[in-house]
Amino acid sequence: MTTASNTVLAEGFHAPGPESFELPPVFGDVTKPMLLVVLSVIVVFGFFWLASRKAAVVPGRLQFAGEYAYNFSRNSITRDSIGSEHFRKFVPYITALFFFVLVNNLFGMVPLLQFPSFSRASFAYGLAILTWLLYNGAGIAKHGFGGYFKLQTIPGGVKGPILGLIVPLEFFSNILVRPFTLCLRLFANMFAGHLLLALFVLGGEYLIFESGKLVYAPVGVLSLVMALAVSFLELLVMFLQAYVFALLTAMYVGGALADEH
Repeated sequence: MTTASNTVLAEGFHAPGPESFELPPVFGDVTKPMLLVVLSVIVVFGFFWLASRKAAVVPGRLQFAGEYAYNFSRNSITRDSIGSEHFRKFVPYITALFFFVLVNNLFGMVPLLQFPSFSRASFAYGLAILTWLLYNGAGIAKHGFGGYFKLQTIPGGVKGPILGLIVPLEFFSNILVRPFTLCLRLFANMFAGHLLLALFVLGGEYLIFESGKLVYAPVGVLSLVMALAVSFLELLVMFLQAYVFALLTAMYVGGALADEH
């Protein structure tokens, strides 16, 4: 079964589907999502560079915004999850991660760009693998390979034959599954939200301007109103998904560094 055959047809209306996310290359093999990822790096770096290049005791608006954004990631996400003893070395990665995901998510609402980069699963998997390497590497560096494996698979106070059941479950949960759940949560929310928004907008446009039936016009207007409401909800989801991704990363690092499971 081809992707095209999955497209829902209704009186000439082509509903958006997974194939809507397969964008043609802009040039060569470079696609729009690739360019958006590069643009997001420039945006994040440029914002913090501009905010900090003329740092003053009494901050201006841009410096204040930069400090507030940095402190939110540093204190509310990284320090609170990892602990005050070890958190500093992880602040650069988790801060960059949070704003990188956030900017790429918000691209889905920017006119002309209008595509959340992490609606492509490959990008989300790439970030999840980086996080997996980070927290496992941090845990092994502190506890040693054997100590970290024991910490992640044997809960404190559990002894005896029950370990034969607990150890595989803990290994599966703490070592194997986390990168997949981390990726799928971000990808699925961005994909589903953008698809729903596209459906309301294209459906409303079709009912008002292309169906040729005046009686459908009020439904089309209602569809566009729903698109506006979904847009506000999607903005909240975009922020929450960036926050959750960075928060879980910090929590995984904190768990890997902890002395007890």
